[in-house]
Amino acid sequence: MGSLKGRSPVPPLRSRSACFLRMSEGAKLDKRAERRRIVASENFNRRGFGETKEEVQGMMVEEFTSDMVKELKENNNVIERNNVVIKLAESYGFCWGVERAVAMAYEARSFYKDDKIHITNEIIHNPGVNGRLKDMGYNFVPVNGGVKDFSDVKEGDVVVLPAFGASLEEMQLLDSKGCRIVDTTCPWVSKVWNAVDTHRRKDMTSVIHGKWAHEESIATASMADTYIIIKDMEEAKYVTNYILNGGNKEEFMAKFKNACSSGFDPDRDLKKVGIANQTTMYKEETAAIAKLFERTMLKKFGPENVNVHFMALDTICDATQERQDAINDLIRDDSVDFYLIVGGWDSSNTGHLLEIVHMNGKVGYHIDMAHRIREDGSIEHRETDGTITVTKDFLPKGKVTVGVTSGASTPDRYLQESVERVLMLKALEKDGAIA
Repeated sequence: MGSLKGRSPVPPLRSRSACFLRMSEGAKLDKRAERRRIVASENFNRRGFGETKEEVQGMMVEEFTSDMVKELKENNNVIERNNVVIKLAESYGFCWGVERAVAMAYEARSFYKDDKIHITNEIIHNPGVNGRLKDMGYNFVPVNGGVKDFSDVKEGDVVVLPAFGASLEEMQLLDSKGCRIVDTTCPWVSKVWNAVDTHRRKDMTSVIHGKWAHEESIATASMADTYIIIKDMEEAKYVTNYILNGGNKEEFMAKFKNACSSGFDPDRDLKKVGIANQTTMYKEETAAIAKLFERTMLKKFGPENVNVHFMALDTICDATQERQDAINDLIRDDSVDFYLIVGGWDSSNTGHLLEIVHMNGKVGYHIDMAHRIREDGSIEHRETDGTITVTKDFLPKGKVTVGVTSGASTPDRYLQESVERVLMLKALEKDGAIA
């Protein structure tokens, strides 16, 4: 760990970039071995910085914890104020992987006080946390035309990889530049990468349940030789129908032009498949998609051959599942008038919490920050299709019960600030300030 603090000698760029160049030229590469080579480098750190840990813990307690959430937990997740009953889901907010990533980013800034420090993407999908890192002097790698621009990253600079992970190509590039890399990748994401590597070694195509433009899916796909990314059950049914019945190959490739590996051929590459997932997807849909592909391969190749043609390993994140289970439990409470879901608008796991609410015919509002709840009684919120809309007079008159939860990237303090805005509106209603 000590060699990371100083500017230790860096091998010449040409020799360090050899593997990166071979990959760019299309040569077959053992991607797991290449990742392990980079991780084993003296310039690579994925364990944190013990010297600054206590200092960072104090900062995070001050910035992210909540007295209101503490009170809720002490009172069976229910409190009442200003004619508002607040009911908190059993599992909510910061997961272990996110807390670890943020802590490591804070530690890195404290450890490398005088060094130029970059991050390849948002550390997590939360605008407040990312804004805090900018205040600390983090340089977020810019994106131009959908492509990251690493030209400002120089030899010896510190580069943090976010909780979602980074693609193998990015890791190779940073290694070739001689950067000091701090890896905050969530261990659950790494678990998915190991599953994809198993597919690769068995000459299987990885079918990744995820969003092709999401950082995590991009990173996971980079660890595969052959892959296709499907976003939902509708696309899964399209692919499995092609496996069983064939179809229009040009139409297929047009549909998945951004979501499959280079040179992908559905007639060749869908004979042996392994299931993987973006860890923040709706876990029940991931399980249903895996079952669909298993049934498809049973029908196509027979039960005696299914294990040759199909594989599904358990890569569903515990934290994602716990938060989804908790909102499902809270939805059974008929006393709740509406649900308030707090988390980044580009946070996949938070968006799925809203989907669960809506699938059960309940009213829910997904906000990223407290100021979306306005003094005039309106709320600016994200719909399940991603559109941002404003609902006027969203808060029912009289006594109201609110179910609250937050995504895995949301500090407790942001949840408290959002609930406090609801309480403020109720106080204004009582005073006659809101008609």
